[in-house]
Amino acid sequence: MSRRAGWLVLLLMLAGCSTPEEQPKPAPVFSAGADGAGDPYYPKYGNGGYDVAGYDLDLDYEPSSNELSGTATITATATQDLSRFNLDLAGLTASAVTVDGAAATSKAEGAELVITPTTGIVNGRPFTVVVTYGGKPGPTENDTLGTSGWLSSGTAGAIALGQPESASTWFPVNDHPSDKATFTLAMSVPEGVEVLSNGVPGAHETSGGRTTWRWSETSPMASYLSTVVIGQYRITSGTHGGRPMVTAVPESMPEDGPAAKSLARTGEITDFLETQFGPYPFAANGGVVVDDERIRYALETQSRPVYGNTFFLGGENTGVVAHELAHQWFGDSVALTRWQDIWLNEGFATYAEWLWSEHSGEQTAQEIFDERYRAFNWSEPPGDPTPRRLFGEAVYQRGGMTVHALRKEIGDEAFFKLVKGWTAEHRDGNVTTAQFITAANTAAGRSLDGFFEAWLNGTSRPKI
Repeated sequence: MSRRAGWLVLLLMLAGCSTPEEQPKPAPVFSAGADGAGDPYYPKYGNGGYDVAGYDLDLDYEPSSNELSGTATITATATQDLSRFNLDLAGLTASAVTVDGAAATSKAEGAELVITPTTGIVNGRPFTVVVTYGGKPGPTENDTLGTSGWLSSGTAGAIALGQPESASTWFPVNDHPSDKATFTLAMSVPEGVEVLSNGVPGAHETSGGRTTWRWSETSPMASYLSTVVIGQYRITSGTHGGRPMVTAVPESMPEDGPAAKSLARTGEITDFLETQFGPYPFAANGGVVVDDERIRYALETQSRPVYGNTFFLGGENTGVVAHELAHQWFGDSVALTRWQDIWLNEGFATYAEWLWSEHSGEQTAQEIFDERYRAFNWSEPPGDPTPRRLFGEAVYQRGGMTVHALRKEIGDEAFFKLVKGWTAEHRDGNVTTAQFITAANTAAGRSLDGFFEAWLNGTSRPKI
């Protein structure tokens, strides 16, 4: 063989070889997604193996029988090679499930809906799940936190509300705040019944004695912040700051009573909080008051907080409005990664009440801090409240004191720069206490680790 022929053979051999980049990838090894998100406090809340982008609900509800039915279309992306995955769904029955248009196998295991697609879903691939389901929804009970979720009011309507778990009582969901997603709702009810939910209101139309109401929340939302309020309500619609403003008070309560007057100041309070925390983070605003003795709390449901009527029995109460609106920044837009860090939500919302009090010419933030500081039981730390004290005084009041003490420690200029930078940097995201401490250290130009250890984890009165 000539040298020239030898080179030709060698070139032909090389041409037939694959480069390392061209080597065939190993076949994926599919496995089941976890049946919980792994939260240290609530390991079985949520699920693993995928990330939800959006929920699109198309539902019918009949108040007289508490019958709910319809479809949930869920868009998600696999975060592992999935053989099957779970959605949280409590007390309702799925009659059909498809994954990317193909029928899938599903079965209920307690409050979990276990879905097995016909073929595995490769890591990183988007997919769409459609669940047709129905039944008579009801509440969920937590030994330490009480009743939440779907609360039927008989023929008067229903309310879906609660924390830390509620969404799974009325639609299939990855029910943990670490998996935020957009949310749209179309709900058909008997004519003359109102439906209020999150986000921007859409057109509602009536046909055949039924009205379909539409709502859309385009910013990612933690699932427990979803709500629907059904019944007889006086709805006030308008705009404020260039965005829809929708407030509602039950027809069972006075049209010009303290609840309605308090909600009417939502725009004013939002404007003030923007000066403290930065731009309001959502495309809609408002609030709903509910007249139900089972709901003795207010909740920061995204873009439209819900308030129990007990807050207004003594007259106007703009403090609670300031608290829930502050959550739109702290807890909603900037959400928790794990429930242990709830002081980040409640501490800042409590401090917003103090700031609003001072702005309104009532007690100053310093005066309120001094009162709390003198009388507080310091044995319970907010940094690790345990599930039993998730909504305890340490989380709220000591959390608020921690925020004020931080302001005094680093000065107003650094503090408000920190706060506005935090809400801007983490808008639509999830955070931890460790991340906040790092940001505070940067704002202060020095380590504040000892400060946070004393205020969040100590069991004795921190030094001022």
